[in-house]
Amino acid sequence: MAGAMAPTIPDDGVAAIAAEAEAGRESGQAAQASTQAWPKASAAWFALFAIVFATFLNFFDQTVFGMLAQRVKLDFGLSDEQLGFLGGPASVIFFVVVGIPLARLADIYPRRLVLAGGMLATGTVMALGGLAQGFGQFVGSRMFLGAGGSAHAPASYSLLADFFPPQKITRAFAVLQFGFIGGTTVGVALGGKLIVWLAGIKDPVVLGLHVHSWQLILLGQGALALVAAALLLMIREPARRGIAPPMQVQSAAPRQGLAQRMLTFTGLDAVRAIHARGRVYYPLFLGLALAAIETFGLAFWRVPFMIRTYGWDEGRIGMVMAPMLLVSSVLGVFLGGAFVEWMAKRHKDANVRCAAILFSLVTVCAITSPLMPTGEASLAVMALGGMFGLAGAVPQNAAIQRIAPNVMRGQVTAIYLFMFTFFGAMGSFVVGVIAQRVVGVESELWKALVITAAVLLPVATLSMILAIRPYRDEVLRLEAEGR
Repeated sequence: MAGAMAPTIPDDGVAAIAAEAEAGRESGQAAQASTQAWPKASAAWFALFAIVFATFLNFFDQTVFGMLAQRVKLDFGLSDEQLGFLGGPASVIFFVVVGIPLARLADIYPRRLVLAGGMLATGTVMALGGLAQGFGQFVGSRMFLGAGGSAHAPASYSLLADFFPPQKITRAFAVLQFGFIGGTTVGVALGGKLIVWLAGIKDPVVLGLHVHSWQLILLGQGALALVAAALLLMIREPARRGIAPPMQVQSAAPRQGLAQRMLTFTGLDAVRAIHARGRVYYPLFLGLALAAIETFGLAFWRVPFMIRTYGWDEGRIGMVMAPMLLVSSVLGVFLGGAFVEWMAKRHKDANVRCAAILFSLVTVCAITSPLMPTGEASLAVMALGGMFGLAGAVPQNAAIQRIAPNVMRGQVTAIYLFMFTFFGAMGSFVVGVIAQRVVGVESELWKALVITAAVLLPVATLSMILAIRPYRDEVLRLEAEGR
């Protein structure tokens, strides 16, 4: 993972009472939801648009921060290890502590409030990064940014699963990838131009603080996040589907004993559900975690790699890389949807089978891209790998939503994405450590990228292959139960 985020529900009394009341109405409607008509298409697509926009902002932030990496290193005098820590682990420190409990909010409170509150918090933290005065303050801002985003993906996936029927949900998840596509491609193209342009102006004074000119980008992102939060608040919350009365409805509602509510917020019930289907979940989690280390590591270090290996600046990198990413991302979304639909006509395990095939192709591209003789060729192979990776994300997401129990879908998704987010955040640090302590030559960063990909991705692919048969068995079991 992976999006916009939701750290808290409203704290004032009136808002809290309103949230409780709306959650209660949801639970009261849930028992009949499976027999009700699906929400209007206009409401579903508006919700998807708002979520895509929020997702765009989050990936834009991640992409631009990666574009800024070399300038952050120079302006704050950081080592590669420090830069790698800032680019990844700093963003998941709080996520480790509060990620699963906050994702529980998506299961018991109106998901639009979870998403909007998270986006508001995320925008605030982005703006604080624009005012950071050094390494320590930057670490602090990235820490809170990770905490703010912990519930975005679970709330988004859960909400969309109640807006779109099963035969259309894969298409919705494919469209959701446009938030990623827009954030990464616009972040590369616009971010590169802005960085080079801002480098030519005098560092400004904002609220009495002297900041580096490139920090103005982070302040602008904070303002746009307020717009995204307003759009998310305008979503009409759909009834939760697939919850049978009375026991499951009660377990999903917020009116529980204090001990039970504390237990559910820990995510232990979701952990039990995952362990009960460990033959399916564990290989999926392992494959995703290992792939995330390499994927996030490459995404963060590709601009320093291009600068150190080929002597390019951010503007040139953005101009060449953006159109490649745009084409490969669009093709990846359609490839993922079309490939899995074609495979689904032949295999019950199409989601995981497709993901395993696409993982193997990502492996080849990740190992060979840093070895290319020219910058253009290297970026082209990276873009091809990105296409296969994005195509694989569609069936991966669909696979988890297909087998996760509705009453804890948010938590199961959160745990699954925790593997992606936590280990992905380690990617920049892992590459930084290998670059500094194993390779030892700053200009040979490419060696660290090759080592990381060659060690991790083959194991990730094997893990996905091992999940194919257990996933097929689980799908057959659900179909036999009429689900």
